[in-house]
Amino acid sequence: MKRTLAVSLVCLPLATWVGAQDVQQELTKVENGWAEAIVKRDVGALQKLYADEYISTDPMGSVYTKAQDIASLQSGEFTLTSYKLEDLKVQSHGTVAVVTGRNTIKATYKGKPIDGAYRFTDVFVKRDGRWQAVATQGTVIAPPQ
Repeated sequence: MKRTLAVSLVCLPLATWVGAQDVQQELTKVENGWAEAIVKRDVGALQKLYADEYISTDPMGSVYTKAQDIASLQSGEFTLTSYKLEDLKVQSHGTVAVVTGRNTIKATYKGKPIDGAYRFTDVFVKRDGRWQAVATQGTVIAPPQ
C-alpha cells in the first residue's frame, strides 16, 4: 500500500508536467499559426481560430469583435508583414489557457505604421479538440528612455 501511494505521488506530478508541456507546445503552434494567418490574410484560418465570442482589445483600448477583426484584415485596414514571438508563457486550467508573451511586429493600421514591441495576453478555450481564441489584448512596450 505504501509503495503504491509513493509511486502515485511521484507519477501524478510527472503526468501533470507532461500534460502541461503538451499544452505549451500546442499553444505555441497555435500562436505561430495565428501570426502566419494574419500575414497571409487567411480569413478561413482566422474564422476557425476565433471563437464566436472572440474580443480583441488593441493598445489604444478599442474593442473589436470576431467579425470586425476579420473585416479589418480583409479590407487592408490592418496589415501585418512580420511577427516575432518571444517569452511565451502558458498557464493551463483544463479547457482554458492563458498565453502571455512579447511580439515584435511590422504592421500598418489605417495606413500608418504601428511597428514595435508589444506585450500580449491571449485567452483560449479548448472546444471540439482544438484551441480557440476568446480574447486578446495587446500593450505597447515603450522604448527605453
